[in-house]
Amino acid sequence: MRLSEASVVIRPRSSWEAMDLGILLSQRHRRLLMTSWALVTLPVFILLSLLLWDSPTLALLVFWWLKPAFERLPLYILAQALFGETPTLRQALRQWPRLLKPQLLASLTWRRLSLSRSFLLPVTQLEGLSGEARQQRVRVLQQRNAGAAHWLTLIGVHLEGALWIGLMVLFYLLLPQQIELDWDWQTLIAATEQDWRWLEHLTNAFYALVLIVWEPVYVACGFSLYLNRRTLLEAWDIELVLRRLRQRLGSVALLLIIGGLGLLPLAPDARAAEPASGPDSPRLLEQPLTSQAAKDSIERILAEPPFKNPQTVTRYRFAEDTPRDPEESAPPGWLTALGKWLDSSVFDAAAKTLQILLWALLPGALVLLLWRYRQGLRAFIGRAPSPAKARLAPQRLFGLDLSPEALPEDVAAAAEALWPQQPREALGLLYRALLSRLLHDFQLPLKPADTEGQVLEHIKSLQQPPLQAFSNDLTRHWQNLAYGHRLPPAQLRQELCDGWRALFGPGARP
Repeated sequence: MRLSEASVVIRPRSSWEAMDLGILLSQRHRRLLMTSWALVTLPVFILLSLLLWDSPTLALLVFWWLKPAFERLPLYILAQALFGETPTLRQALRQWPRLLKPQLLASLTWRRLSLSRSFLLPVTQLEGLSGEARQQRVRVLQQRNAGAAHWLTLIGVHLEGALWIGLMVLFYLLLPQQIELDWDWQTLIAATEQDWRWLEHLTNAFYALVLIVWEPVYVACGFSLYLNRRTLLEAWDIELVLRRLRQRLGSVALLLIIGGLGLLPLAPDARAAEPASGPDSPRLLEQPLTSQAAKDSIERILAEPPFKNPQTVTRYRFAEDTPRDPEESAPPGWLTALGKWLDSSVFDAAAKTLQILLWALLPGALVLLLWRYRQGLRAFIGRAPSPAKARLAPQRLFGLDLSPEALPEDVAAAAEALWPQQPREALGLLYRALLSRLLHDFQLPLKPADTEGQVLEHIKSLQQPPLQAFSNDLTRHWQNLAYGHRLPPAQLRQELCDGWRALFGPGARP
């Protein structure tokens, strides 16, 4: 490895900072990493889904179990890119079969559930160690950063699950509302298992898409933890500093050597003129403080506390045997005075006053709490609307006139008359009459901003199965005609009109 050509700064980092570096590495090469991962994993996923079409769970489990084999390709790309040799997509895909050979069986069996998988993968793939040499290397590496590698795997598992569920929820939210109305629990139970097989494989595909985004990041974080551990063990940062110093001083060293060779003839004369002296000989003898006096003073200071505390102990001694001064065992005067003041009647009066204040504040705090959350409590109490509020029901909703006077005497008969020539107006009349009944008879709190689905939720709260079934049927056919321009079948006229008469009778006005 050419450390001087690394694309990142080689220095010791904390575990979390090292994982941040891995995220930055994956972001720098995200297009190559995600594209290569998708080209390798998606064909395998499609093949497993086709072979195990009747067992979607087994297909997903096999695909998940093969993740260690897929993770070798991102590690190869990151290792090459770290030293300025980023491979192309074609070169990376050509290298993947060769990367699978070393210790693939071990990676897919007893090492598959290791929490340090991404942290230890470079030992096998980059260092090429196996057997006892690998075990010794793993023991040294796991002395530090092993906990961070475990947390990385645990966080990754939860993140994969959260993203997977998020994609499924997004898929459900994007469904049209008229399709959602048919997805009740009774329909799901009555449906055969084969009808929903495609949906299970679709949710499995969401997991494969999640791995395209997350797995390169997971491999990059484990690789950065491995690099950080190697930096600490082998002092890569110090080695780089020494190399820079050698390069900087390379030209200066030659000049120093030449200058030293030129001064060699003068060296004997200088030694002859210099008086004989050594580190222990007296110096500075003409000064007020000679070298010998300074040395004696330094040795005397070092021989006394706090530098040296010699003590000779000839027997076992416990802490209780240490004699204590009677004056030290007595409490200080301020503590004695405080105790006397606490025993006085003044303190008792102050304590009772504080107790009265606290009891007086308790009802006020309860009243303030009830006032603060009055809206939520009102929803739980569920008071029935007063007659005054019932009379204030709106007369127009959704752009429709819902007053009873605007409806015919016999809604069902009027709808039957309109149906042959004007089916849209007939369905609209039934739906408008239903909304009028809900407002004035059942006093439902409908709002102009409510959708058809929210109106059905209000009807469900009435707990009247016949009314709920009729409303669901009428709303579905009204949406198909209003938004999808699909005409209702001919026999629907008699079903809806008979259903109206069974619920409300021949008249429409309350």
